[in-house]
Amino acid sequence: MRVRLRAAGVCHSDYNAIDGTAETRCPAVLGHEGAGVVEAVGDGVGLATGTPVVLSWLPSCGRCEECLRELPHLCTETWEAMAPGGLLDGTSRLSRDGEPLFHYCFLSTFAERAVVPAQCCIPIPGDVPFDVAALVGCAITTGVCAAWRTARVAPGERVAVFGCGGVGLSAVMVAKALGARVVAVDISTAALDAARDLGADETTGAATEVRDLTGGGAHVSLDALGRATVATAAIAGLRPRGRHVQVGLLHGDEARAAVPMDLVVARELAVLGSHGMPAVDYPAMLDLVASGALDPERLVTRRIGLADAGAALAAMDGPVPPGITIVEP
Repeated sequence: MRVRLRAAGVCHSDYNAIDGTAETRCPAVLGHEGAGVVEAVGDGVGLATGTPVVLSWLPSCGRCEECLRELPHLCTETWEAMAPGGLLDGTSRLSRDGEPLFHYCFLSTFAERAVVPAQCCIPIPGDVPFDVAALVGCAITTGVCAAWRTARVAPGERVAVFGCGGVGLSAVMVAKALGARVVAVDISTAALDAARDLGADETTGAATEVRDLTGGGAHVSLDALGRATVATAAIAGLRPRGRHVQVGLLHGDEARAAVPMDLVVARELAVLGSHGMPAVDYPAMLDLVASGALDPERLVTRRIGLADAGAALAAMDGPVPPGITIVEP
């Protein structure tokens, strides 16, 4: 399907492709959060031209063992097809001066138009604007998946969120919606202010304060940043039988240094990974947005044109505003 993009989000996962944290076939067109209007469809596609859609970077086949285990976000076919930088059929629809370019997460939304698999397109309810829907494509769903699907946060639990960018702030918002008491941890005063505005009960720039602020340790810790020191501190802040959810990417020596196994054993902790919500869950997410239960618009900190997307990514190498930047072609 060809989609005329109307909005895209700038996510740290795109920067991970630039700095090598996430191995990416290059040259590639980045961007994996987006929403727009269907312009053209292939044979057998049910969506009509003119349909407003949000794009999911995580389709599923429905046939592999993981899909049949109700784990569509771990779909074997999807992950095998994504790595080579093509679409689900293994081919690329992108080129420059006759030379092939590669897709990023099937989408490549830093563009005016994108050719994507039909499974990646989910119709948007009429009262959800494009810029808000674009955020459902990754930042919102990643935070929601971590707190809801992976950690299974329960009412009354104490949740510590480490790293209050777009994903972390989304986790704060949904943990509050699930009835938890939330502590937000970040070294940025602006990020902590944003977390407080979204309902965080306590904020701190010192990870060592989490156990005191949660009355003996959090039931759930969530690292949305992806640093070994942060993950270690988040795990250390858990109470016995607590659950740590790792969302930020860790690789190599950092990954091996992140988990204090002595604490994991002594406190009987669970360490879980979480990296995204499958396309099949998007309609429920969009319903929550349409009802007002979730308000992604509150996470938007600035809007830029497509020509400035590269500069926005480059800025991620230094201090960046908390929240999410929206690209509007």
